[in-house]
Amino acid sequence: MKIGFGKILAATLALALLVGIAVAHAGRRHDGEFLGGHMLRFFTHYLDLTDAQQTQIKGILAKDKPAVEPLFRQEMESHKQMIQLIQSGSFDEAKAQAIATQGAQVRAQLELQHARMASEAYQILTPEQKTKLNQFIAKREQRFEQHMREHRDEDHRED
Repeated sequence: MKIGFGKILAATLALALLVGIAVAHAGRRHDGEFLGGHMLRFFTHYLDLTDAQQTQIKGILAKDKPAVEPLFRQEMESHKQMIQLIQSGSFDEAKAQAIATQGAQVRAQLELQHARMASEAYQILTPEQKTKLNQFIAKREQRFEQHMREHRDEDHRED
């Protein structure tokens, strides 16, 4: 079975959706609650997570926070370096390539960490919750593919 790049990308993004985005909020406090991020609240409501499931997911996030935070800082630093290079007035191709390569390596590590955490969180879900999440992911993938088709069609019309 042949799997296209778009499907792999959509699956990776969707897998990271449950946990990965919530990790971005790790360490931030909302209403005095650790990891009160919008995504965790969304999935708590959407999937009707139990208190025990929420506690387990928060435990996964807390456990992996020390590995994820430095990656976020490195990713932000790479981005900042690239912006500074762009704004410097003298573009250096070799320096841009070095920054891009470093940023790509950090993003790959971050995606791996997100996938690991999302997999752990996914195992906590009941079969019914998994089905509901899988349907949500499939709908998001369809919308993403539609979006890509529309942009591709727009590009062809402009030619």
